[in-house]
Amino acid sequence: MATREFPLGTILVADDNDSLRELLVHMLRVQGYRVLVAADGGEALKILLREQVDLALIDVMMPGQSGLAVCRAVKGRPETRLTPIVLVTGADSTEARVEGIKAGADDFLSKPLRKEELLARVKSLVLLKRYTDELENAETVLCSLARSIEAKDPYTEGHCDRLSRAAVALGERLGLADDTRTALRRAGIVHDIGKVAVPEQILLKPGPLDATERRLMESHTIVGERICAPLKSFRHVLPIIRHHHEHLDGSGYPDHLKGDQIPLAARVLTTVDIYDALTTDRPYRRALSSAEAFATLREETMRGWWDASLISALNELVVAKEAGKPHAAAAAAADASSLCA
Repeated sequence: MATREFPLGTILVADDNDSLRELLVHMLRVQGYRVLVAADGGEALKILLREQVDLALIDVMMPGQSGLAVCRAVKGRPETRLTPIVLVTGADSTEARVEGIKAGADDFLSKPLRKEELLARVKSLVLLKRYTDELENAETVLCSLARSIEAKDPYTEGHCDRLSRAAVALGERLGLADDTRTALRRAGIVHDIGKVAVPEQILLKPGPLDATERRLMESHTIVGERICAPLKSFRHVLPIIRHHHEHLDGSGYPDHLKGDQIPLAARVLTTVDIYDALTTDRPYRRALSSAEAFATLREETMRGWWDASLISALNELVVAKEAGKPHAAAAAAADASSLCA
């Protein structure tokens, strides 16, 4: 058999039965996979935490840590939770599968194993892992691009990360759904990614922009939406990117939306964005204290720009943090520098 320059994927086979383990290793290597082996749960977990694995075939009953325990540990870590795990079990019962599902297993194989079924499931899950990796890589590239834009201006250093954490904290306090908080976390990083199309002399201009320069600057919300649009996982992020410069009275951009026409998630990001801008140093003024910042925000709310309920919620979050109260939402904001200056 001709050797492959690149394996189809890396698979971990974890089983304390030597004969079965060797059979699985042989079948998979013949197909072109790179195969790692473990004879017990502890060894399997070490490999999964150390190596880049595309799929793990783990026997449920092993000495030391069981396959269920390994599965729970892997799925509980952000860096490994997307690794597909197939639990191999001799107990073909509903209860056994329910326990596997609770542990986070992606699939099950029952003994005795059938070669065709094994290879079909392996191929499908490895392919799915590759798609997931490509998606993660694309998101990583977008976030790196966003941070490189931010790095051009020393006065905005750390702004994206602060905004991401603060938006999630405010979203938690408001009781927003998990997918909305995920969108806020991502939007906090990439909301200004469209500025890649804005000339640097405009981005860094110390004085006011003229009409042409302002039009170019304001186009960054539309450009940012277009850049992120190909990623389906960013579908909830796109409205935040496009509308985080809208004002409740319709005086914002790019679509001059009013009131509830502006998506709530966009209003949340706008709220923490303005607060962060006010409480960090700028070339033309010093950073304001939190009290001064909220006084300014309330004044601008009276002009019809911002959502008063969100300003109040953010104020409560900041006050709770500054007072050291063990409120869940305040704790979530503990590492958000924009709320803890």
